Amino acid sequence: MKKGMLTVLAMLLCVMLLAGSAAADTLSLSGTVIPAETVRVYAPISGTAEDVKAEAGQRVKQGEILYTMKTTRVYADRDGTVTGVFGQPGDVAETVAGEYGAVLYLEGETLYTVSASTDGAYASAGTKIMHTGETVYMVCRSNMSRTGKGTIVRVEGNSYTVQVTEGNFIPGDSVDIFRDESGSTAQKTGRGTVSRVSPAAVTAAGSIVSIAVKDGDTVKRGDLLLETLEGTFEGYAMSGTDIPSPVEGIVGTISVHPGENVPENSVAAEIYPLDRMLAEAQLPEDYCSRIHEGDTVKIELVTDESKVYEGKVVMISALATAESEEVTYRMTAEFVPDEAVRFGMTTILTLGEEDAPKTEDPAEQPAEETGNSTGETGKNPDGERRQRPEGSSPEERPRRNGKDEAPAGSGENAAPADTGSGEEASKPE
Repeated sequence: MKKGMLTVLAMLLCVMLLAGSAAADTLSLSGTVIPAETVRVYAPISGTAEDVKAEAGQRVKQGEILYTMKTTRVYADRDGTVTGVFGQPGDVAETVAGEYGAVLYLEGETLYTVSASTDGAYASAGTKIMHTGETVYMVCRSNMSRTGKGTIVRVEGNSYTVQVTEGNFIPGDSVDIFRDESGSTAQKTGRGTVSRVSPAAVTAAGSIVSIAVKDGDTVKRGDLLLETLEGTFEGYAMSGTDIPSPVEGIVGTISVHPGENVPENSVAAEIYPLDRMLAEAQLPEDYCSRIHEGDTVKIELVTDESKVYEGKVVMISALATAESEEVTYRMTAEFVPDEAVRFGMTTILTLGEEDAPKTEDPAEQPAEETGNSTGETGKNPDGERRQRPEGSSPEERPRRNGKDEAPAGSGENAAPADTGSGEEASKPE
């Protein structure tokens, strides 16, 4: 019995040592979910932020608008037709105007003007004094079939300018001007020369963001022609005022505010992509020689133990964490998250679990193949291993004349041992 108990105790001690070894090979650390990457969104051009659509912590899709820029809008100052568009989005308006005289041209409905004077007017006080805004009538001196109607738009002493509103002339025509449509001599106010009205040059300042018209379009006064922003795009052709997110992720920071100036190339926003994340933890110095970059790690959410992710150690800092009382090193493990994971969540990182030896309960160990609960090499019902009695094997039994000899004292009526002489053994008195 003592020998059996010693065997059981030895086995239990081995199991405890194996379990201790397994625990020593497994390390669990408390960690935090952090971004694996930070994508910075730079302002492509300086200007004023008009509408900020995103905020920190918001999830955005790729291409979703973060904010818009306030532009300088240029409108038509007259009715007319667009006769030439030389600027394109991304061009510097001043550069285009320097080369072509304007970003675009607008040809008004008035095609002709007459530069006139009161010389040759009827000699009266009324015909020698002209007024802006009054209507006059004109007749070509060389071809009286060319007539027209106009409005005086400027008066300077004896000179005045007539804007032709009706009729058809040829540039260079010399015309007589009258106050009445019949052209009576007493109403003659002078004479002048017809000139072609030059198209209006439309200029702007800054870089062109968009152009709302094309060559040949008819516009009304007040219609939008183009939009510009401050600064230059430095070769970047921009087709709008919206600044989109380049990736899907979480807005980490947004540095622009409505109505405030946004400097060119400044960081307007930071986006944390969602395709991969990191779990960050502090690694004790005792484990630095046992944990390496590339090792597999199990990452479990504290808030939901059913959420377990497989990760890989991607970095172990070579510098100790200064804020820690004990010597630790920053360690990060990369993993692919799902919808349940959010930045800042607490995790448990378990390392070395796969390398831990498997242990078994001695009570669950199977019996030996040749034994059973009552066999010679099995166990008794009380759990003790049954020992084979000495001399109980066939090889150890005494043999006589090639036959097995019954052990002495095996029963009261047992036959006496054969002496080998063939004679019956005598009984002692």
